[in-house]
Amino acid sequence: MRRSATMVMGVVLALVLAACGGGGGDTTTTTGAPPATEGTTTTTVGGGATTTTEAEPSGEPIVIGSTLSLTGVLSATGQIHKAVGEAFVEKLNSEGGLLGRPVEWLLFDDESTPDRAAALYERLITEEGVDLIIGPYGTGNITAAMAVAERYGYVFPQHTGSLTYTYTYRCQFPAWPTGVRSNITNPELVFDAIASAGVDSGTVAFVVNEFPGTQFIAYGPPDSDEGGAVKVAEDRGWDVVLEVDFPTAISDWGPIASQVRQADPDFVYLAGLGVDGPNLINAAAALGYQIRNMFVQWPAPGPLVALGEAGEGVMSVTAWEQHPPFTDDPEAAAAAEIINQALTEAGIPYVKAETQSVASWTAWEFLVEGVEGAQSLDNSEVCDYLVNNTIDTTFIGEVDFDPNQNNYYGDLSFVKQIQDGDWWVVYPPEKAAPGRSVEWRSS
Repeated sequence: MRRSATMVMGVVLALVLAACGGGGGDTTTTTGAPPATEGTTTTTVGGGATTTTEAEPSGEPIVIGSTLSLTGVLSATGQIHKAVGEAFVEKLNSEGGLLGRPVEWLLFDDESTPDRAAALYERLITEEGVDLIIGPYGTGNITAAMAVAERYGYVFPQHTGSLTYTYTYRCQFPAWPTGVRSNITNPELVFDAIASAGVDSGTVAFVVNEFPGTQFIAYGPPDSDEGGAVKVAEDRGWDVVLEVDFPTAISDWGPIASQVRQADPDFVYLAGLGVDGPNLINAAAALGYQIRNMFVQWPAPGPLVALGEAGEGVMSVTAWEQHPPFTDDPEAAAAAEIINQALTEAGIPYVKAETQSVASWTAWEFLVEGVEGAQSLDNSEVCDYLVNNTIDTTFIGEVDFDPNQNNYYGDLSFVKQIQDGDWWVVYPPEKAAPGRSVEWRSS
């Protein structure tokens, strides 16, 4: 479906329809382009050298399609990606568009469901006739949508897919910079960070979401002895005193919290996402128990901070946070302020650029640089350009995709921790916020 209606510059038109599961009840958002204004000097968006152009976008819009989890269990983070995507498209259109044409983003709500995401990407390609696509949020949704993209030969930039070992599609491009062996490199980083506080061993409880990405992080690939976080902990001398899985759509955290209280570990490794962290902390508090030290794999950033004192000391992994040394780069600092404004306008509780919003921004940059580099909307040409050229990004620097490594480019993760009511990178030292290091509760 081609939409030719234009919009006043800086205004996003959101058509939100009630989601009720099947075709006609989809939640859709169309983010459109500003009208052309002749004689305006603009700046081209992207992570590379800044260039200027005299032309505003004109002609038939380029339509980019995707889904996000705007409702359901993943919506707390999906809404972040929506806000960032809208800001990116608005900025792109205000600075020349794509190939000189305005861009429209056609967005559907996948309701946090992989099967629905797959069906909607099929619709975007075969019925809506979108020119390009970009991936959804959430590993299950990304994996399902990627299969559709591969079937039709579409380039597939994706924000946060974590089943790295399965992503053999040559034209998928991950913005989540974890490396292909994140089941090993991420846990190793976490236990290295703890060791930096003088703690080399102790008791640990693993609480694992049945979400496919967190299962991979905790246990490694199926039918393999490579293992994941549990094996890393055991190999480093930690005593695993609890190992429990829970469903992604869990409604009662009481039994899980009771098992954690009974095990009373020095450290809880919560291989979870979204609001799993605050849910477990609150359930434990309801039993009169305080978790001493905890790591959460991929949380929505705001809810844990909102816990106040109860969230202090919680750790996670990140690729970028809005403080020095990350903000020493003026281009990254400026893009972060755009993200902050978008989060504020969208009513997102945690108004600060961080790893989720940065991954979203980076995935959009991949798509733009691929199209502009290839000077084409032909997906095979865009794919070839991305595979064969160094891509410069605003937040994570230069990227060289390697199809032999499923297009991953190394694990660029760092450990962050909530201290004094906010997230700070605390490890490794060269990336830590000034004066910050890992804090550990011994009792």
